[in-house]
Amino acid sequence: MTKQLNKYKLFLLIVLLVSIVPVFADEPWIQLFDGKTLSGFHQLGGKAKYSVKDGQIIGKTVLDTPNSFLCTRQFYSDFILALEFKVDSKLNSGIQIRSNSFPEYNNGRVHGYQVEIDPSDRAFTGGIYDEARRGWLNTLEDNPVAREAFKPGQWNTFRIEAIGDTFKTWINDVPASHLRDTMTRSGFIALQVHSVGNSKEKEGIQISWRNIRIIDKSAASYTKPTPLPLQSMDNKLSSVEKKQGFKLLFDGKTTNGWRGAKLDDFPKNGWVVKDGVLTVLESGGGESVAGGDIVTSKKYSNFELHLDFKLTPGANSGIKYFVDPELNKGEGSSIGLEYQLLDDQRHPDARLGNHKGSRALACLYDLIEADNYSKHSNPIGQWNHAVVISKGNHVEHWLNGRKVLEYERKTPEFRKIVKESKYVEWPGFGEWERGHILLQDHGNMVSFRNIKIKEN
Repeated sequence: MTKQLNKYKLFLLIVLLVSIVPVFADEPWIQLFDGKTLSGFHQLGGKAKYSVKDGQIIGKTVLDTPNSFLCTRQFYSDFILALEFKVDSKLNSGIQIRSNSFPEYNNGRVHGYQVEIDPSDRAFTGGIYDEARRGWLNTLEDNPVAREAFKPGQWNTFRIEAIGDTFKTWINDVPASHLRDTMTRSGFIALQVHSVGNSKEKEGIQISWRNIRIIDKSAASYTKPTPLPLQSMDNKLSSVEKKQGFKLLFDGKTTNGWRGAKLDDFPKNGWVVKDGVLTVLESGGGESVAGGDIVTSKKYSNFELHLDFKLTPGANSGIKYFVDPELNKGEGSSIGLEYQLLDDQRHPDARLGNHKGSRALACLYDLIEADNYSKHSNPIGQWNHAVVISKGNHVEHWLNGRKVLEYERKTPEFRKIVKESKYVEWPGFGEWERGHILLQDHGNMVSFRNIKIKEN
């Protein structure tokens, strides 16, 4: 008990020391709210009522409506956000950051990072939640000082920093969260009024916000230090993902669950695991001439595959699925349907293929072009997030939260494009009931992490 008390006192001392670091006198704040109108905002989700009074944005609950969000029309990537809020003790809420709403994602449901407002006894105000995706990413379970910092029924302050892949939050100048995550790099900011179902005693409950301001130019220059240890979601499953049935295909430390596509074991060279990242090394651009492709030990049929990938300049690689390593024991890559990974700007393959552009990033390689208007890829050298969903014969490719193509296997249309492609020599190509997941060695350095799968 004495050790726990001393640890708490030390943490409190550090927090107090950090909190007295002077705020930059020349912080270039820009007001997001003019104090008079909702100009620059629009509402998504539910039908809660938003209004302006006495220099405040006021949100009021409405029965039988989903979570409501008052969203900035502008998108933000790196920024520092500051604001004040006051909430009724019966209402959970939050500040959405780097959030999005796409028609193809749960019929436009708002999703993304949320800085929690939690007046309940749990007291997680300042924690980071992933709305409509993965659930809790950074709770305040191990941060008693921050849990006590929230002032019920009074005005409270948030400072929220989103710089690169790192997030920091403060509640009333007390450090609350410190998180690293790469799921989303850009999105809107939104003020949430949480759903209250049909609970009549919660009708008309109010939350207020004021003095909402942002730094979105050279934000990294104004970041504040925090004493909190950095929490990372790399190669981890959230509590929601575990409940949904996701499993890690890469633990960040070993190559367990993988083998060479044409080997009984994992390749002895050409691939490395370092700092939680699985990387295929540069070997001159040849296809499977160094370490070679790697495949999962297990075969999959109906699945949802997620992974992060990072390309180097000019790189070519791929994520293959429904792979049968027995089909091609000779030179070249193993045979299967492929989510193409490519530096479109530097590699000539981006302009080739059975259909023009069907060898570009996120395409079904040599068969179907991805929707260029939805691709939204991050620059070479940054992490991107790929998803492949297979359900029956229906397959979807997603890139950074956007669906970029979908198709049906075993249809006349599918068989026609296969017949017109380089895969015509493989009978029944793409129509096997089960197959391995493959990461391709195409002789260029490409990195992978956060590889996880859910069987449907």
